[in-house]
Amino acid sequence: MKFGVSSYSFSAYQKASGCDYFALCDLAKEIGFDGIEFIDLNPALAGVETEAQAAEKIREKCEALGLPIFAYTVSANFLDGNMAAMEEKICGKLDVAKILGVPLLRHDAAWSLPSGMTWEAGIEEMAPAIRRVAAYGESLGIRTCTENHGYLYQAPERVLRLMQTVNHKNYGWLFDMGNFTCADTDALAAMPLARPYIFHVHAKDMIIKPTDGIRPAGMNSGTGIHYWRGTVLGHGQVPVVQTLRALHTQGYDGTVSLEFEGPEDCLSSIRFAHEYLRRIADSL
Repeated sequence: MKFGVSSYSFSAYQKASGCDYFALCDLAKEIGFDGIEFIDLNPALAGVETEAQAAEKIREKCEALGLPIFAYTVSANFLDGNMAAMEEKICGKLDVAKILGVPLLRHDAAWSLPSGMTWEAGIEEMAPAIRRVAAYGESLGIRTCTENHGYLYQAPERVLRLMQTVNHKNYGWLFDMGNFTCADTDALAAMPLARPYIFHVHAKDMIIKPTDGIRPAGMNSGTGIHYWRGTVLGHGQVPVVQTLRALHTQGYDGTVSLEFEGPEDCLSSIRFAHEYLRRIADSL
C-alpha cells in the first residue's frame, strides 16, 4: 500500500498560518508520505484566479517534489433539484482533475432527500447521472467514486445499493474506515460488502462513546446511538490496524490517504499518524 495525506488534514494549520497549497506539499513530502490528496481547490491558496490554474500550479509543484497526487475530492449533491447542472459541474471537476494529473475523483452523491422521497428512490433518481459522470471520467482516464459520507449514504448497505445501481466499471467506493462510525457500524463489518468496489481508502480514527442523553461539547451524534469525534490515528476506537490488515489479506495494494479531523494539534497528529501507518505497513 501507498500512504498519502489529504490536504484537509492540514486545515487547522492552514487557517492559522495562512500558508498556501505549496507549503502543504512540502510538509507532506518532508513528513514522508508517498502522496497527497486535495479537496475542492481554492485558487487564492495557489495565488491564481481559477481552479484550473491552481491545478496546473499544484501539479507542477508535486512533480518537482516527486509527490504523486492520489485523488481530487469534490462536493456534490445530485438531489439538489438541478441534476443536469450538477452533472455538468462534476464533469467540469473531472477536467480540473485531468489538469491536476490525478487517477481518481471522489464526488458526493447527495446530502438530503426531496420531500417524500426514500433513500432507495434517491439512488434510482441519481444513478443515470452518476453513470454518465463515470463514463466521462473513463474517457479522461480518471476513475470516479463516492465515499461512505454525509449520513444519507453512509451506511454500508446504502452505499452498496448505490454501487450496484450505477453499475459502471469506472465507478467505485472510497472506503473511509472512520465514517462508518456515523452510521453505527465499523469498517470490518462493512468490508465484505465494500471490498469488490474499493478504489481508494481513507485512514481516519474516532473517539466513540455510547449516548447518555447529554452530548459532550466537541462531539457529534448521528443516529443517536453514539457520540463521536475525530482524533489522532490510533488513539480512538476505529479498528485501523485490523482494517488495513484485512485489506492487505484480501489483495488491496492501492492508495490510502490519512484524513485527520480532530481538535488535537494537526501537525503533530499528522506526524504521529504517519509513523503509525508505517509501523502497520511493516507488520503486514
